Amino acid sequence: IIFPLIMFGQSYETQKYNLISKSDDFEIRYYPKAIKARVVSNSNSNNNFRKLFSYISGNNQTNEKIAMTTPVYVNNDSNGNSMDFVMPSKFDLNTIHKPIDSDVKIIESKSGYFATLKYGGYSNSFKVENNTEKLYKILASKNIEHKGKASYVSYNSPFKFFSRRNEIIIEIKYVE
Repeated sequence: IIFPLIMFGQSYETQKYNLISKSDDFEIRYYPKAIKARVVSNSNSNNNFRKLFSYISGNNQTNEKIAMTTPVYVNNDSNGNSMDFVMPSKFDLNTIHKPIDSDVKIIESKSGYFATLKYGGYSNSFKVENNTEKLYKILASKNIEHKGKASYVSYNSPFKFFSRRNEIIIEIKYVE
């Protein structure tokens, strides 16, 4: 059986960060600012993905494609469902292609310290919930205060079957 190469490898730019500390699957990282495209809606994440993918596929004011990057951020809360695509690092707020779809917003994330917890396989709401709870327990055991809500992040296309990388990430108050 011959499998397409997309199932085994990816060569996407990944959002930059500095690793501050690591133990098992738990890490503390410093993330600088990044440009992201975001969709917030009351519909499911497939619709958000479709709008963002359309934007990077050329549905923007310059009709130019934008390279896919990792990770993809997903949040679900009382404000709705949001999904963020990290934009390639060559862009800033002045050079990023403007969206045509009014649901696609370009934002600049703030820099900060974040705690992450890695897990593998295909993710689902059960895994997100369990790993979020696990991360909160780790933070409590280390007396690390968190800010805001945790996000789920995914690093792989749906067509990658092996060695999948998912994370729960939350901003923390970090003192060196």
